[in-house]
Amino acid sequence: MGGPDRERAGRRRLRLPGWLKLLLGNPKSRGGIIVLSGIIVVAVIAPWIAHANPNDFSLIDSRQSPSFHHLFGTTDQGSDIFSQVVWGARSSLIIGAAAALLATVLATTLGILAAYSGGVVDDIINLITSVFLVIPTIPLLIVVSSYLHSRSGVTMVLILGLTLWGFEARILRGQALALRNRDFILSAKVAGEGTWRIIFSEFVPNMISRIAAAFVLVFYIAILTDAGLEFLGLGDMNHASWGVTMYWAQVNSSFLQGEWWPFLFPGMALALTVAALVFILAGVDEVSNPRLRKDRKRGVIRSLFVGGRGARVALDAKDPA
Repeated sequence: MGGPDRERAGRRRLRLPGWLKLLLGNPKSRGGIIVLSGIIVVAVIAPWIAHANPNDFSLIDSRQSPSFHHLFGTTDQGSDIFSQVVWGARSSLIIGAAAALLATVLATTLGILAAYSGGVVDDIINLITSVFLVIPTIPLLIVVSSYLHSRSGVTMVLILGLTLWGFEARILRGQALALRNRDFILSAKVAGEGTWRIIFSEFVPNMISRIAAAFVLVFYIAILTDAGLEFLGLGDMNHASWGVTMYWAQVNSSFLQGEWWPFLFPGMALALTVAALVFILAGVDEVSNPRLRKDRKRGVIRSLFVGGRGARVALDAKDPA
């Protein structure tokens, strides 16, 4: 009797949360999670798989195409591109995740606080959000980055996080407005709960899917923006990252000299990461919106019926008898 009971208890302990089952059951998010997990694993084990220093120079090994000794080739200065891509994954992922976390915390706090408080607080937060929405983000980032003397990873995180929160704050405010007059919120107010307790105990758990979608969205926007700034020479040129590798390839006119590998491999790493996050975001949207799941299932069923009807028409045309 003890054996089956222990097995059932083990199955109960290993049971996945419902939202995670839905996320893993969605083919888009499942594929995105697999790809992103692989990139994260590569970033974690970078010291064990990339033995060459990504910033070392060796004129003897310069401009080598991909080979057994240099899997992704070398730059004009002889730096190993495989090491730059692997170590660059750490830099790009950390900056993107940290900027997304900062922007999501700001958007969640200010968006929900504006919807919950109303009145003057709502007007002030809406005014601040509108200013950040009206100001073009990319030109602002270029101007700010060009005037900064220090362009470390912390600086990039602050620049990206403090400029990418506005649009998500507006979206989260709209969802919080829909929850503001729900019974459980009103009951918490009547019970004398504090503002911050209501925000983090009542609003946030009921908006977690939208907040997760905001994090993933800002994550890949931050990675792309960071790589774009570095490609323009507005990042930290002393650390390996995908944008810095492509910047030096552009400065050295590598493509014009027939050297395609300094662009291809960091570009592929950037594209794979962003594509994985986009697929995860699509899965999160379907998890948080049952209507999208119904539409997807309805589309599959419709395609089966249409396919079946098309097959029958083809068979009838082939064999009129």
